[in-house]
Amino acid sequence: MIKGVLIDYGGTIDTNGLHWGSVLWSAYQKFESGITKEEFSKAYSFGERSLAINPIIKPSHSFYDTLELKVEQQFQFLKDNGSELPAELIKAIAKECNDFALETVRKAKPVLQELASQYPVILVSNFYGNINRVLEVFEIESFFQEIVESAVVKVRKPDPKIYQLGVEALGLKPEECVVIGDSFTKDIVPAKTIGCKAIWINVAGWEDTTVNHEGPYQADAEIKDFSQVPGIINQLNK
Repeated sequence: MIKGVLIDYGGTIDTNGLHWGSVLWSAYQKFESGITKEEFSKAYSFGERSLAINPIIKPSHSFYDTLELKVEQQFQFLKDNGSELPAELIKAIAKECNDFALETVRKAKPVLQELASQYPVILVSNFYGNINRVLEVFEIESFFQEIVESAVVKVRKPDPKIYQLGVEALGLKPEECVVIGDSFTKDIVPAKTIGCKAIWINVAGWEDTTVNHEGPYQADAEIKDFSQVPGIINQLNK
């Protein structure tokens, strides 16, 4: 029986399975940046590494602040590589993506509320040290019994240890826990590695990778919408 729930944040709760690379790329296209997808992909990867390594994002930063800083890093990379964009696009892209996240989180709230009413719920996220502020602004912090954030615990997905910390916070056995996430390699594989059940929100990845969806790392269920989670957990418990 499933007695506890571990949920990924980015790409799961805030985009309903869409990779943030896809969300940001759509905004670049909407505002006619003129950047190719290959150029954006390189800028996106650079920005993610930069924010993970450097203390650019502070605990007080909201999700909009995070997006603005993220896009600033991308624009700097593009400028350094010969593709300078108008500075005013930074705020426009950040707002577009933040509005998308706000609406997606609004739809996710009733699902989180239902889960939290039935199970202890832990958030497990690769984030920048400000996830508590993000959850507070989006008004969903009360649904989580505890937060396991990579910048705080100094362990990042796909290292299974970060999910092990979540299981330990629940005080349950791994087989009594289910992990919900959008990334096969960063959520499903580490979840199955430590013995948890796993629900994969398989909507849209970003990089083309070949992964083995079968064998020991096969998800216990695949879904296309976060709203399906409570029903799937009920099915797994039958």
